[in-house]
Amino acid sequence: MAKRNMSPKARAGPGYRKSKPKFSPEDVRKAVRENYTKLALTQAPCCGTTQSSSCGCGTLYPQAEIVSLPSEAVAVSAGCGNPTAIASLKEGMTVVDLGSGGGIDCFLSAKKVGGKGRVIGIDATPEMIYRARKTAEENGYKNVEFRLGEIEHMPLEKETADVIISNCVINLSPEKEQVFRDAFRVLKPGGKLAVSDIVLLKDLPKDMVDDIGTWSKCVSGAVKESEYIGAMKKAGFERIKVEERVVYSHEELKGYAEGTVSIDSPKLKGVDLSDLVASYKISAFKPK
Repeated sequence: MAKRNMSPKARAGPGYRKSKPKFSPEDVRKAVRENYTKLALTQAPCCGTTQSSSCGCGTLYPQAEIVSLPSEAVAVSAGCGNPTAIASLKEGMTVVDLGSGGGIDCFLSAKKVGGKGRVIGIDATPEMIYRARKTAEENGYKNVEFRLGEIEHMPLEKETADVIISNCVINLSPEKEQVFRDAFRVLKPGGKLAVSDIVLLKDLPKDMVDDIGTWSKCVSGAVKESEYIGAMKKAGFERIKVEERVVYSHEELKGYAEGTVSIDSPKLKGVDLSDLVASYKISAFKPK
């Protein structure tokens, strides 16, 4: 998708509010699982010649990387960035991908860490795990495995990973602080966290906040930069750095929320949705 860089000023306007939706954590998890189950079962390519606004490929990855990957993984990519670009992966490393989906970032990481390395994808959607495992087996990825589990409570021993990556998934969690606490637990001392995610720049329109569908589409679950980085600091991470910020236009945000109730709300007709959210790349380290 086309994107643009700018430095927005946080502000709230008419019809916007700071209050958060009254969804239970399980309501959120159910909505997210349903959305990604549909994506896992799709046969239509997301990243082909005609790309959806919510497609996770497009300009996010170098074309040379895309063509080197299994088409089955590329077809269900739904990220907002390329965390492997800031992960500093090396031969022999162990990488954990939070919310691995169809496995696109796992397969990219597998090429970088080589045969002596190891990549573990964690995802809460059984259909995604099935699809990713099938893709790995059919394409000969011996150093990649996929485990069913929640990113708040990963099925991994402490100090497993040299690097943890995540692509547009932490915003979906109703317990973001717990995600970062568990990532801290799973990382080895000195390990790196490299994430691409949606971050809120301004307060969203009330209709979007109150629509659980926009949460499962990576919009209303987003929090502001101070809260996001604050959660990382609380977990114990240091040397936190915003590597990149790309602000979404009105049309790009509509593309992310496509198919939800709120995006077609009469109250949002004529409302400019520009500059409400941005795709961030953030890196951080666990102290040695």
